[in-house]
Amino acid sequence: MVRRLYGVDSQVPVLIRPAITLEDPTIRRETLEAVAPGDPRRVFLYFQDKLGGEISLSATPASPALSFDITVVELLPAQREFLLDDGSVPVRVGKYGVIEMQTTDTHGSYTQAVTALGNALDLHGSQFPQMLADNPEWAGRKVEGPNISNVFKRTFYQIAFKFQITRRDTSAGCVLALPQPVWDSWQPFLGAPQLHEQPDGTWRLLDDREASPADWIYVFDIEHQPGQDGSPAPINVRLVIGTDAATLSRAAFDIAPAKAVEHGQGIDAVMSTIVRRLGAYLPDIT
Repeated sequence: MVRRLYGVDSQVPVLIRPAITLEDPTIRRETLEAVAPGDPRRVFLYFQDKLGGEISLSATPASPALSFDITVVELLPAQREFLLDDGSVPVRVGKYGVIEMQTTDTHGSYTQAVTALGNALDLHGSQFPQMLADNPEWAGRKVEGPNISNVFKRTFYQIAFKFQITRRDTSAGCVLALPQPVWDSWQPFLGAPQLHEQPDGTWRLLDDREASPADWIYVFDIEHQPGQDGSPAPINVRLVIGTDAATLSRAAFDIAPAKAVEHGQGIDAVMSTIVRRLGAYLPDIT
């Protein structure tokens, strides 16, 4: 995602670290060395909730409060030629990029599932993974089915908003990562838009042909089985879609409502229902 946002070729080495790791003097020194002119690496730091805290926008009388899941920023050599006291080169911040992750939303509460998992971990210790594999209902206790409509309603506004926020010279853009089931659940709300593959293997929505979009949707899926070496189940990226807030808004607020009313037959479904229902009282109505 960082390579795509910043246009970094696959042959160029990158160094990506949580900003909070700079507290370690050794890591700070290594990071600054990688920024120095002549080093081929591109250097990026990021902020995240559990790794130094999210980057947030405060509410104003005319705008809402928002937080970014992951905020990436590039480190560049400062535009002056001297060394700091520790022998490292001074640096400056480059453009920032935003990465958002949207998971599924469910009916019900996670409380009982968390309690069951906590109790099982305390009771079984090192045997917990195998016990959980034998009792998968622990992880879903009292968690009901997916709340498909809520996923889109809860997500769409903030994603369109963040796509617009990052359309400025100081930003490299925004990436939204969606699991395949969430992307599938979005389709009726977007009017099931057509996708057009581009020469580079990415995709565009509707009639969009933007060659260098700043905003992207990554649609991924997780394998059902873990890696052969016992590593976590691999994540497979199914689609990489270049888009923007305007295209998504057109799909959601122009195309989907038109399809909802016409039902693909050129007939106003609302009016048809009204006439049919009134027909029980006024048989001759037209």
